[in-house]
Amino acid sequence: MSKGRFGKYGGQYVPEIVMPVLTELEAAYEKYKNDPEFLADLRKYYVEYAGRPTLLYYAEKLTKHYGGAKIFLKREDLLHTGAHKINNALGQVLLAKRMGKNRVIAETGAGQHGVATATVAALFGMDCKVFMGAVDMERQKLNVFRMKLLGAEVVPVTTGTSTLKDATSEAIRYWAAHIDDTHYIIGSAVGPHPYPTMVRDFQSVIGREIREQIKDEAGGRLDYLIACVGGGSNAIGTFYEFRNDKNVKKFGVEAAGRGPAVGDNAQTLSNPASRPGVLHGAYSYLAQDDDGQVIEVYSISAGLDYPGVGPEHAMFHEEGVVKYVGINDKEAIDAFQLLCREEGIIPAVESSHALAYLEKLMPNTKKDEVVVVTLSGRGDKDVQQVAKVLGEEI
Repeated sequence: MSKGRFGKYGGQYVPEIVMPVLTELEAAYEKYKNDPEFLADLRKYYVEYAGRPTLLYYAEKLTKHYGGAKIFLKREDLLHTGAHKINNALGQVLLAKRMGKNRVIAETGAGQHGVATATVAALFGMDCKVFMGAVDMERQKLNVFRMKLLGAEVVPVTTGTSTLKDATSEAIRYWAAHIDDTHYIIGSAVGPHPYPTMVRDFQSVIGREIREQIKDEAGGRLDYLIACVGGGSNAIGTFYEFRNDKNVKKFGVEAAGRGPAVGDNAQTLSNPASRPGVLHGAYSYLAQDDDGQVIEVYSISAGLDYPGVGPEHAMFHEEGVVKYVGINDKEAIDAFQLLCREEGIIPAVESSHALAYLEKLMPNTKKDEVVVVTLSGRGDKDVQQVAKVLGEEI
């Protein structure tokens, strides 16, 4: 891979004013990514603060329900703040401190990355602004309040579709005007170089732990990996360790929303109509019209409601390393309820998309095979929304 490229994807497509700070960030990351003191610091916070390693849990009742391969859940939902986002937030805030920055900003959709960023900002005594689409703020009120409790300023974004894409655009604009003292903690494996590489590296702890834990839990056997994909940080963290393992079939699950019509889903790699283009500083697959304009996308899940995908996922798609598939709203809500009833675990709606793919995969599996689903987050934030979908009043 050439600098900042995953095959032909990635790169740095940004205004000239942002290039110096990207160069500074790249130099800092190259300096510290293998630095023993930095890595020891990161490990300390992963273990003592975030709660790593997370459990690899054998879902015995869910396995019996399907009657095929043994199902294990990688429990990122058990981390402090309730999702995998803390892995990346801790890594980037430790880097920002070493760069002398005193303010961090972030974009967020489902709110989990915003909460993680607000959390690490509070921990390290830094100012924090979180940009969030007004639509997402309405459907994720609990996380908005959590961010405010943690001392962050939540900035509502009302342009465009008022969702994650627009929050990201607004965060980039703010960053460009405050580059001297501000670090932008991008929450997914998207954006200009070095972000996709940096986020992947911080999240790849997920896959490394799976490889070690599966040795004890299943004698080292692993046949299938499943993770949900919006921008793709939990998925790239899951898949990267196994990118060269051809015996492990990997499935990235995108949001098929209400259906296949334009604007009714958030599929990119699993949608034949998507094609490569530039969004938020990188070249990757996008949902766009014939004129190259990014189109509105939809998902019941705020965290998957994004019209692009990380550039390394685009490369994995073209090279056949990962198969990308779609799961619709109803399938995700059904999977959400199934895990609640069978295992007593309330998953995030994002994670429920990955769980829902078991319905399609499991009939073709054998009892001696092993499947791991990354449970990227817990569903406390989604209970009110799911209740509304199911016709319940809270």
